[in-house]
Amino acid sequence: MGTPEINAFLSHLAVVNRVAASTRNQALSAILFLYKEVLGQEVGKLEGVVRAKKSLKLPVVFTVEEVQAVLVRLQGSALLMAGLLYGSGLRLMECVRLRVKDVDFHYRQLVVRDGKGQKDRVTMLPERVIEPFDQHLARVKAIHEQDLRDGMGAVYLPFAPDKKYPNAAKEWGWQYVFPASITSIDPRSGIRRRHHTDKTILQRLSSRRSGRAKLPNRAPVTRFATALQPIFSKAAMTFERCRNSSVTAM
Repeated sequence: MGTPEINAFLSHLAVVNRVAASTRNQALSAILFLYKEVLGQEVGKLEGVVRAKKSLKLPVVFTVEEVQAVLVRLQGSALLMAGLLYGSGLRLMECVRLRVKDVDFHYRQLVVRDGKGQKDRVTMLPERVIEPFDQHLARVKAIHEQDLRDGMGAVYLPFAPDKKYPNAAKEWGWQYVFPASITSIDPRSGIRRRHHTDKTILQRLSSRRSGRAKLPNRAPVTRFATALQPIFSKAAMTFERCRNSSVTAM
């Protein structure tokens, strides 16, 4: 099978099977891997093969009123998580993986570790979530202390710092802000521990509450962070206008 056959196959995927661009690219990569790594043959130059480009789609962005309509229908940990997604601009997995040591009440900020692009960043901690956040951490600490009494309490640590600090996994600062309701066996180590909460819990709750709020846009909860961007843009424009007015007045 040469370039014409590969092109015909990819065109068949696009026209007949109507598969996505990412699937066509994956099929091409699989063919190249098959020939090079399995069959030990060089396909040669595929000059006529064009990789599919993903189509650009405009994201669905919640308005402030739509976000509030969902938030008022949430409670407990789900409300706090949604508040952080909207008020701090956290992505969903950044929120569920948040550690206690990365919450700074004094400076009103959160430290996001290993975020998008494997980069750390600092974001704000909204004033409105300070009190419920503090109460939530008190409940989480009680759960952690009970786990310690039960002979558990060791959380999963990234990049194996427990090799250097053996007791780090049981320290309060390394615990997840949003732990799971039950313990489970870690398949990597075989140790029973309490992992972070499942991201799908908030996703399902948010989807149901969006339906009850009768919102025209049934966007996922991950759009809460996107909804914060227009607010920042509007604030930046207001600041720029005020600065220009001050310069003109002088």
